[in-house]
Amino acid sequence: MERGPTQDGGGGGELRPAGPGPASGSPGLPVAAVLPAGGCGERLGGPTPKQFCPVLGRPLISYTLQALQRVNWIKDIVVAVTSENMDTMMAIIQRYQHQRVTLVEAGATRHQSIFNGLKALAGDHPHSKLRTPTVVIIHDAVRPFVEEDVLVKVVTAAKDHGAAGAIRPLVSTVISPSADGYLDQSLDRSRHRASEMPQAFLFDVIYRAYCQCSEHDMEFGTECLHLALKYCQTKAKLVEGPPDLWKVTYRRDLYAMESIIKDKISQQICVVMNTKEDAGCIGFLQGLLKKELEVKGTSVTLCPNGRDLQKIFLGECCNFVCINVMNADFHQTTELLDGLRSRAPSFFYPVAVVSVHFLDSQNVSFSERMKALMEMKDFAKEVKNRNVFLYGVLISFTQDNLQQLQENIRQGAGIITSLIKNRSAELTGQLLVA
Repeated sequence: MERGPTQDGGGGGELRPAGPGPASGSPGLPVAAVLPAGGCGERLGGPTPKQFCPVLGRPLISYTLQALQRVNWIKDIVVAVTSENMDTMMAIIQRYQHQRVTLVEAGATRHQSIFNGLKALAGDHPHSKLRTPTVVIIHDAVRPFVEEDVLVKVVTAAKDHGAAGAIRPLVSTVISPSADGYLDQSLDRSRHRASEMPQAFLFDVIYRAYCQCSEHDMEFGTECLHLALKYCQTKAKLVEGPPDLWKVTYRRDLYAMESIIKDKISQQICVVMNTKEDAGCIGFLQGLLKKELEVKGTSVTLCPNGRDLQKIFLGECCNFVCINVMNADFHQTTELLDGLRSRAPSFFYPVAVVSVHFLDSQNVSFSERMKALMEMKDFAKEVKNRNVFLYGVLISFTQDNLQQLQENIRQGAGIITSLIKNRSAELTGQLLVA
């Protein structure tokens, strides 16, 4: 059994918005998770097991770990991998700075891998130092889009009923063929559901079930909820899950996952500004951006030790709108870029930073604008090597023309939205004027 890194910090390139600590829906009891990841991915094809296949240059299992480690009330994540993939998995944990992860050796079957993970949590494992949880989540390593709300639901239901699992309506009708290949019977689709992950159990229930499990169930079974029912007489509470609980099974699923991730990261922004004033022109700009983009958080603290900055850099946001009001230079944006460098040494998909400047056109000369443009190009060239796309937007105004200012802000919001969504490498270093 191997324990992953425990240093502070988030997954490499993952950025977290400012916000509350523990989730408001936290179940308030010790919770751990077990991920069986010993499969070879036969249906996917190719030599690489699907949990290690790259999506946007990053292994699939890393996205699943990221989703679980974002939930701070999950105290331990146990991953079962084969001995030949142990070094690969350890390298993924280190490279992407995953936290609270412990590795155990996978078994020959899915159930054997899960049982090995449970043994580590029960202390029935050499050198195990993990705390035995009250509730354990079992989740597939290749279901990356699990959200905290469904985890809260299954954990809460497991606490109350002993076992719980996410379900989804059947997409296709299930039929039973005869031995000679003819239709024997079909099931009423409206009366049946597809069993999905995550599932959650009182630890004592599922561990006792596995301890009693027959060799046949251990080798050929797939449904953990059935084991709890068969060996502990615990009827699982079924929880309706969201549509994005699907499992990566075939190669086309990897392309679908890539498309979903690209769509998500092109819609989310964090707004950073050098003033606490959120009314006036700043509030107007933020209101326009919220109509087109998802504002994941805001920050006005950019010193390296600032709490706001640290929270922002531990999450998932990959786009920043840096609003400069108090000065005309790029000092604010430079601090943000320095923070990105120190908190996340490498990014695995481009991070877009839009540096927004409000400048009084009556008081700023043409030469000053040209100086700003040259600074922007220099910054953009340097950070592009770190997979950061830097753009500039200049919103000009005069003190006596409020109507023109509002119109320019509208144009600026449109430019910002377009830059974030398109993430064009060709436009990096450009200072666009609204």
